[in-house]
Amino acid sequence: MKRSLEIPQEEVRQRFILDNPWWQYGLDFENEERNWPRRSYFSSFSALAMNRDVRRALVLIGPRRVGKTVMLRQCIRSLLEHGVQGKDILFLSLDTPIYSGRSLENLLQIFLEMHDHRVSSRLWVIFDEIQYLKDWSIHLKSLVDSYGSIRFIASGSAAAALKMKSIESGAGRFTDFFLPPLTFSEFLHFIDKEAELIQVVNSDQNGIPTYSCSDIHTLNELFIDYLNFGGFPEAVMNQAIRENPVRFLRQDIVDKVLLKDIPSLYGISDTPELNRFFNVLAYNTAREFSLEDLARHSGIEKYRISEYFEYFESAYLIKRLHRIDDNARRLKRARSFKVHLTNPSMRSALFGPLKDNDEATGYAAESAVWSQWLHQQGMDGALCYARWKEGRKTLEVDLVNVDLATQNPVSAVEVKWSDRVVDHPEEWRGIAELASRYNLGHNAIITTKTYNGTIRAGCLTLQCIPTALYCYTVAKESS
Repeated sequence: MKRSLEIPQEEVRQRFILDNPWWQYGLDFENEERNWPRRSYFSSFSALAMNRDVRRALVLIGPRRVGKTVMLRQCIRSLLEHGVQGKDILFLSLDTPIYSGRSLENLLQIFLEMHDHRVSSRLWVIFDEIQYLKDWSIHLKSLVDSYGSIRFIASGSAAAALKMKSIESGAGRFTDFFLPPLTFSEFLHFIDKEAELIQVVNSDQNGIPTYSCSDIHTLNELFIDYLNFGGFPEAVMNQAIRENPVRFLRQDIVDKVLLKDIPSLYGISDTPELNRFFNVLAYNTAREFSLEDLARHSGIEKYRISEYFEYFESAYLIKRLHRIDDNARRLKRARSFKVHLTNPSMRSALFGPLKDNDEATGYAAESAVWSQWLHQQGMDGALCYARWKEGRKTLEVDLVNVDLATQNPVSAVEVKWSDRVVDHPEEWRGIAELASRYNLGHNAIITTKTYNGTIRAGCLTLQCIPTALYCYTVAKESS
């Protein structure tokens, strides 16, 4: 008599009970992250999760370690607080080996049978780490079409690849929700320092508040912490990870993303080369590159480098920032670009913590400023950097926000992790030229280490603000 190699359904049921403690305990269920603060994105995500008016699956997308699973569990708690019965909520993490080989519909049927739910019952079914299921978008779309009374929610880590599949296979059936890394304002809130250090000064003519800091030196110390581990909520809330981010976070970045997620999605065989190339980019975040220089120094063909960039951007690891000249024109044959880590803490997770006066800290700070802007809607494609020749000198502006309709700069930022700019106007000549030409006024900002005030260049006045405070301000506006 042949013995079935399939894991018995009774064991699957027992795992369901273990993974869904609210079936037995309701709101009193315990979990490690119960007392974690909620991300600033939680309320909008929770509202979508509660909304049953449209037959769609809600797909939570984001890079690894940004708190997607925690947000799902907090959403479950919110459902319970709103009167949903515990047995009406199913949570499954599809990276659990016991679920391997079972379809989404099979897992759903087990849940329905366990609680005698009808097909027409109003239920919430949550699939965490859905990227581990082959052809997940086809299966999820089928469930949405077949079970109109069930609210399906899913999460996955390979951001753009997940989004691509959801667009291709789930047209009209999926709603994507992107969760980025922790912002600096969220970081201060998580460690309970926001109210102590930040004050609202007033609001401008558009009702947008401005902020001041009561202790810029303490804020700078915390900003270094943010650069080192603050983009990862788990590191912020767990002292063991916080004390050794390289040990705990490198594995997720390298082993799971570079050696597993990306190769499995794109059929890459030379994973050591992929890993090695990413290390070069991460170590040199915020620096300017060209395909020719990268090919020459790495020994990798230019076409392969272009593919690697596509993969890294798909996994939301890096983003290329394109160059404009002093006339705000994208060069037709632009060979140079900047590369920023989407989560500045990845550099420290790979290579060890930064210190205040390290040369690399200035570059990491620039990536941090850029990443706060990236959280704002509509900024994708609008951010670039400017670099041009003026006589024998090369002038540069680190971040320029360009109006996509007119192609004119509407704001600009020169990022400095130093107060030297106060006495060295040659260090901010680029932004002065750009601000004067496009009449940017108060929308041209130079960040410093501690100086908060203005500097003058002829009849032009430029605003200076500490980098850490500027990061907080931009992040707060996007939340």
